[in-house]
Amino acid sequence: MSSDVDRLLDEHDATGVANAVRSGEVDATEVVVAAISRAQERNPALNAFVSTRFDQALDEAEAVNRAAPFAGVPFVVKDLAVQVAGLPHTRGSRLFADDVADADSELVRRYRAAGLIILGTTNTPELGRNASTEPLLNGPTRNPHGLDHSTGGSSGGTAAAVASGIVSVGHGNDGGGSIRIPASACGLFGLKPSRGRVSGHPDYALVAYPMGVHHVLSRSVRDSAALLDLTAGPMPGDAYEIAPPQRPWIDAVGADPGRLRIAMALSPADGTEAHPECVAAVESAAAALGDLGHEVVEADPPWTSDLILEVLSGLMGAPMAVEIDARLAELGRDLVDDDLEPFTRFLYDSALHASARDIVSAMVGLEALGRAMGEFLTTYDLLLTPTLPQPMPPLGYLDTTNVEAMFERAATSSALTSPFNITGQPAVSLPLATGSNGIPIGVQLAAAFGREDRLFSVSAQVEAAHPWSIAPVWPARSEAGWPSYVESHAHRTMHEA
Repeated sequence: MSSDVDRLLDEHDATGVANAVRSGEVDATEVVVAAISRAQERNPALNAFVSTRFDQALDEAEAVNRAAPFAGVPFVVKDLAVQVAGLPHTRGSRLFADDVADADSELVRRYRAAGLIILGTTNTPELGRNASTEPLLNGPTRNPHGLDHSTGGSSGGTAAAVASGIVSVGHGNDGGGSIRIPASACGLFGLKPSRGRVSGHPDYALVAYPMGVHHVLSRSVRDSAALLDLTAGPMPGDAYEIAPPQRPWIDAVGADPGRLRIAMALSPADGTEAHPECVAAVESAAAALGDLGHEVVEADPPWTSDLILEVLSGLMGAPMAVEIDARLAELGRDLVDDDLEPFTRFLYDSALHASARDIVSAMVGLEALGRAMGEFLTTYDLLLTPTLPQPMPPLGYLDTTNVEAMFERAATSSALTSPFNITGQPAVSLPLATGSNGIPIGVQLAAAFGREDRLFSVSAQVEAAHPWSIAPVWPARSEAGWPSYVESHAHRTMHEA
């Protein structure tokens, strides 16, 4: 039977696995046993997990409600901004290494109610402040497409677990590209929903940290849509409520979106050139969208690099500093050198010097860009861009111990994803290309605020016309070259900027 279960996990998405459990074709316990076996076999090479709860997962599989939408489907939760009762909540930081969650976050409760079986938590860079998952606390997570390469960040541990076939779908969150960047790097579908779509209760969100939002990395469009149906919605006391969809998002999958007018932008706001392979991926996607009946036209979005930088500087450092200070107060001590990585410490120290005026100015900028992009997407239905302006680099390129290099390189990684965290609009990375080095290259679509339905409809269209593989990447590739021209191109464009 194990071979049948392995075949199920290799050939089907999470919806397919759940259907097999619900029909009685397989038992949930068999599925979870197989997933645990895969984790034990594959994680040593990948370093995707930071904590596990295999015994509890087996108990939950035995007692699962087979009528639940995702009954018996193995799942992972990112170790950042979401808590799983009884597991460490390290946030990838030595400062929080011994912090253990005493209760589930609301989102985890919703995952459990959907029938998902949580195997453990996954690796993340320190406090999510890196586009590559290689924290000093837990070590680097490796990309199954090339073990010398980054999985992206900050949901890199989840991306590795999904791409390698340990699980079919897993939790991530996105404050500057942290779902879409790993999705691009690992050949997955990754949606960042609209601001406020998924409650972060009980962690602070929306007002305190308006750019972050939760969802999943998946192999298929339908898994993402179905899980958003099951997890979206506010909690009492949330700062505001976003209007629910007019119909379930799963109904948008396979629905005709009509003929859409799609803007295409090939460069970040600072005008630097995207790498030719990333440009080629977008142009190929544009051709595919044209074949589906859509109009794709080049256009310049109303974003400026100065405004984006002002908002990011003001609104990413301050919430992090508040979290660090609260932890120090809990521990009853001052910060010491080994608590934080050098780049995180620099961001923390910088945030301490930010004034109330700086924070309000950043909030004004956030609102201004949101309005400008909102107006832009009354003329166009979607915006098409590369997910990343350059192919995902090898591990060590985004090195948080080298503060100067991080400033030079990190902003480039999120240059095309972070604007939509500022505007609050939904955006998705589609796994439509592979670089010459064998590492996937994603293509990004963004929609107007609240229009996840349009993203699901168009993404499903593309998925049907140009299917991507949902098969796990295993055995992992031991290496994948990173041509020197990528780095030289990156340095050239950044220095020219």
